[in-house]
This record gives sequence, C-alpha cells and structure tokens, in this order.
Amino acid sequence: MLGHFDVIVIGVGGMGSAACRHLARRGARVLGLEQFDLPHALGSSHGHSRMIRTAYYEHPDYVPLLRRAFELWKQLEDDANAKLLHVTGGLYLGRADGELVAGSLRSCRTHNLAHALHDRGDLRQRFGQFHVPDDHVGLFERDAGFLVPELCITAHADLAMRDGATIHGNEPVTSWETDARAARVTTPRGTYESDELLFCGGAWSGKLIADLGVPLIVTRQVMGWVQPLRREPFRLGSFPVWAIDNGDGTLYYGFPVTPDVPGLKIAHHGPGPATDADAIDRRPRPGDEGDFRPALRRILPAADGPLLSLRTCMYTMSPDHHFILDRHPSRPRVTFACGFSGHGFKFCSVIGEALADLVTNKASALPIGFLSMARFAGGALKPPAGGGGGRGRRR
Repeated sequence: MLGHFDVIVIGVGGMGSAACRHLARRGARVLGLEQFDLPHALGSSHGHSRMIRTAYYEHPDYVPLLRRAFELWKQLEDDANAKLLHVTGGLYLGRADGELVAGSLRSCRTHNLAHALHDRGDLRQRFGQFHVPDDHVGLFERDAGFLVPELCITAHADLAMRDGATIHGNEPVTSWETDARAARVTTPRGTYESDELLFCGGAWSGKLIADLGVPLIVTRQVMGWVQPLRREPFRLGSFPVWAIDNGDGTLYYGFPVTPDVPGLKIAHHGPGPATDADAIDRRPRPGDEGDFRPALRRILPAADGPLLSLRTCMYTMSPDHHFILDRHPSRPRVTFACGFSGHGFKFCSVIGEALADLVTNKASALPIGFLSMARFAGGALKPPAGGGGGRGRRR
C-alpha cells in the first residue's frame, strides 16, 4: 500500500483541481490523480477561454450557483495573485422568443439581474461588428466575460498543494474498489487507500464509474481561431463575449482577440459526433473549419480572415444536459461530478466547494439538489425545480 489519505480525487481537471483546493483548505489529506499532464489539452478544460455569465438561459436554478462561482473566482485570483477572469460584457443574440434570449431574460427577471435589451437599431449602432437578421434582438449582460481554463486549473492545483495536497500527473487509475473499511485505488505505481473517493473524470466518467446507471454520451467538438480582417473592433476591451441563437437548438459563440492568443475564437455549439474519450481523433479534419466558417462570414464578416488554429475538445452529455453531482447511490464512500454537457467550466469554483461539502459532510448548503441523481429515479427524467429541461452549452 502506497499510503492512506482522507480523500482521493480522480481527475484533476477543472472540477477536480477545484475540489482538491477546497478539500485541502479544510485540512483534508488529499491525493489527486491525473492521467495526463496538469493542465493538459486532451479533455474538456482547455482552449484559452471559457465564457462565464449569470443571465443563464439554460435554467434560472443555476443563477445562485453562478453568483457564488463569481465570488470564488475572484477570491482565487486574489489567493493565487493571477488574472483568471476577464469581464468583457456578454451579448446574446436571437429572436425575442428564441431559447437564448427568452431563457436569458427569464433568469434576469427571476433573479433581478442587471441587463439591457437592444433592438436591431440599437445593435447596429452599439455592436456594429455583428450582422444579424432584422428580427433579432440582443440581451446585454454587463458582468459576463471569460475565464482562462488552463490558468484556473493551475491556480487551484497550486493552492491545493500549498495547503498540503499531493497531486500526481501522468498516473492513470487502472482499478478501484470500496468496502466497509476503506476505498482503494490502483495505478501503474501501486495501490492507494482512502476513506473517500471523489470522481471528476470528465469524458472518462462513464468508464471510471460504469455502475452509475445513467448513460453519458461523449462527443467531439471543434474550436477555431481566425485572423480578423480588421483587428481593432474585435480586441479585448472593444468586443464582448457573445452567442447567437440558430433557432434549431444550436448556437454559435465566441470571444475577443486577446494579447496572448493570436486570433478571434469562434465555435458552433451543438453536440458533435459521438466518440470515445480514449479514441477521439484530435487532429484537424478537412470538414472542421466548415463547422463555423459559414457563420463567421454571415455574422462577423470583418473577422472572416485566415484560419490560425483548430482544436478539439469533448462534451460529456447527461440525458437531460444538466450536471450530475451527488453521492453514489450504492457505494457509500463515493462522490462524483459528471455530465457537464458543454456548459460546466464556469462553475468549477463553486462545484469544487459543493463537492468538498458532499465528501466531508455528505450534504451541502449550496442549492445543488436539482443536480442530484434523484431526478433519474424510476427511469423518468424529472426537470429541475421551476420546470424545463434546457440544453447544455459550452462557453
């Protein structure tokens, strides 16, 4: 036996690194096991930017968690002395009765969030970079912006280690088991023991916890960076994070040009082709650019310049596209977080706190009940309180 810990965290990406930080801060003896480098670009927590917003069209129940997430991201910046969060404002475009605008407005009104609605004339005057249909409106959220995922993971992991956590990179889990006495995790180095296991395996969750009883579908997603024909209108400080509703359950979204990453980032949100996390083709394919280029030409013609970069990541889709965050229903020592369905990274800070609660107290005062396994009881999906299933989005 290589050692005994209070908690072993399996997967030290966005969620796992945050959980390590919160657990170690509370004095727990933590071992974090990551199968790749820390951080890495082989999962779902990379690509230089992830949107953060509070006018959450997916469902108003997420808004209290987002408010706490913002607090914790700002606290993390202070503790790590690093710039992790960039506030740019967020512009959400679509028909007034479409999912994106109507859902965002519902969250704003439910939780009294500051926002502004703009008609087509306003958009032309204030956000002239966008060419949108005449029947579109825009909802602007002043406090939205983006996080730098690689730096966020680094900050969480570094602070966890400062507080006593042990984190191993390039050490995959080959098996695990629990019994009345302890939990045991085996890797190529040997076997570790702990009182509790916490799974934050991202796209590998379905393999790591095969007995969960809820199907998780992994899909291949494409992100692109282009050189704008005119840089100034799209630079950080002049251009917001944005999303536009396609009216078919998908959308396009993007970010400003930043000094440290060449090009403007754009992507098409909509579940890509199903894949296997261990067999995904991460190389650029001939059709990948076509996933976003037509929208760029139509929506942001002044940004329709040469391709600079293509990257792939993965969605892990739960049956209702909402997160799953809970204690394991049949294994008392196991807690897990999975199914972040393309819209989870912005929540890492608060999910890490909630997971630390579940591991140490078996419950959390944070409003996470709507994300529990209870909604899958009896084989029928039960939507979050307040109604509506929603569709997950990655930003």
